[in-house]
Amino acid sequence: MRIRKEKNKEENVLVLQGGGSLGAYECGIYKAIDKLKIKIDIVAGTSIGGINSSIIAASKSGNPAKDLEDFWLTLAQTVTPSYLTEGAREISSSIYSAMWGNSNAFFPLWMKPSFGFLNSPYLYDISPLKVTLEKFVDYTKLKDPSRPRLVITSTDIQNGKPSIFDSKYDNFTSDHVLSSAGYPFYGISWTKVGNRYLWDGTLLSNTPLREVIDASPTCDKRVIIADLFPHGQEDMPKNMMESWHRARDIMHADKTDQTIRMSKIVSRYLTIINKMHDILESVPLDDTNRKKLAEIEPEFNKLACQRGAIINEIVRVERKEDSHYLFEDADFSIYTIKKLIKSGEEDARKALENFGKN
Repeated sequence: MRIRKEKNKEENVLVLQGGGSLGAYECGIYKAIDKLKIKIDIVAGTSIGGINSSIIAASKSGNPAKDLEDFWLTLAQTVTPSYLTEGAREISSSIYSAMWGNSNAFFPLWMKPSFGFLNSPYLYDISPLKVTLEKFVDYTKLKDPSRPRLVITSTDIQNGKPSIFDSKYDNFTSDHVLSSAGYPFYGISWTKVGNRYLWDGTLLSNTPLREVIDASPTCDKRVIIADLFPHGQEDMPKNMMESWHRARDIMHADKTDQTIRMSKIVSRYLTIINKMHDILESVPLDDTNRKKLAEIEPEFNKLACQRGAIINEIVRVERKEDSHYLFEDADFSIYTIKKLIKSGEEDARKALENFGKN
């Protein structure tokens, strides 16, 4: 007997990209979401987006917007002189981070003289970030049904496949979260979880929307994406550094349009399959065809009733940039962090004013 599919439940999803210090912009986005009282059912992220997601979902104080902002102000550095121009500050702050690290996030191995870092597969240890993160998260709170479901993506070094952690099934620790943040091109260490060695999820996808759909395939979605890397750039690169910057932006920018198109195509296919099935049920069948229909009924129910989520609304909150500096994602100066939080909140308030009202 056919299990008739009811109208899909709808979920609000927040997807947070990776992007180093640019993750402070995502903090501003969430502050706007909190002030607009938009309930988030699933929060998904990779790299710094995964770290932000974990604070949102497992906030220790129960006030994720405040915890997230406090986390970013903890990472912010005050070593850069305030009188520098914005361009000079970006450069000096990122150079400082590269040379001396960030005491609350990562430290360079050459700061430990006994360590033979020249023979190491990484240059920076992110164990300080684990200590900082645990000041703001309580993973036991993920079992609270009022908290958002947490989905974090990473990349398995040995088989090159995605490794997905989902609070619905996994018992999270900080290692699960940090496993998504080991970016090898910046020399950041991997994390071992169980018997897997994991790198940054951005190596496979910087916008883990497809992973959310796979994790929750029966619920329709309204999606908010934090888009940290501009899609378009009118002016052409003027030098090699700007060329690398533009290439980096293209690689990391949101590429979920194909996922959205496929979601709509699958929905149309399932609608047709349902109509065809209704027709077959309504006409007389001989014993042979009735038996054949019964044989495919379980597969039909699996397709029609256990899949088919569609995206009803998607809003991208897009970060704008005034300059094209390759290592802008390593600028942890207090001025830049506060500026990113403020602009993220302002952009999100405008973009999300009518979210969920259509």
